[in-house]
Amino acid sequence: MVILLFGPPGSGKGTQSPAITQLLQIPAISTGEMLRAECEAGTPLGKEASAILAAGKLVGDDLVNAMLVHRLEQPDCSNGFLLDGYPRTLPQADFLDGFLQTHGFPEPTIIHLSLPVSVLVERISARRQCPKCGKIYNILFQPPKKKGICDLDGERLVRRGDDVPEVVEQRLKAYEAQTAPVITHYQTGDYYKVHAARPPAEIIRDVTNLLRARRNGHSVGR
Repeated sequence: MVILLFGPPGSGKGTQSPAITQLLQIPAISTGEMLRAECEAGTPLGKEASAILAAGKLVGDDLVNAMLVHRLEQPDCSNGFLLDGYPRTLPQADFLDGFLQTHGFPEPTIIHLSLPVSVLVERISARRQCPKCGKIYNILFQPPKKKGICDLDGERLVRRGDDVPEVVEQRLKAYEAQTAPVITHYQTGDYYKVHAARPPAEIIRDVTNLLRARRNGHSVGR
């Protein structure tokens, strides 16, 4: 199966992705991780991307698409894969559609984690991070054992500048503006909106049941 996982920051993609890939035994591919891997390996694509980033510019669709092809042609993707963070634009979606068709992959199954902006702002604003070890906590759902203190090294936790409510709202608006056309592109296909303003275990249960039914060739209500 080919899974496209969509959801704004704070929707729980980082929790759902490992559960999905473990169930289906397919790799999870994050655009950011893919880009870092190419840059760190010093591949021709990575060197080109590094030069663009060093100049303070954004890596364009053509280069991202080329990196994606390089990754998807690896043996571990032969039975399917999960994409997180791609496609972000309509041209990327069109490119992916063509790649899947020419390489014999099935139509993608889209899992869209959706929840109200107010809930997202609350979730992200509650994040705290240890400035020393980098461990991330959430004071609502995964608080440290001692209030405001990292469990691992005793450092006082901080809130990142981009996690304040005002910045979070701006980030979410930018995400919605960018991805709304892509979501619309896929809504006529094998698309499922999953309400994510619930405990992670409930979402994992529903997504697991959905994917098991799809894997066994059963129709699923949307």
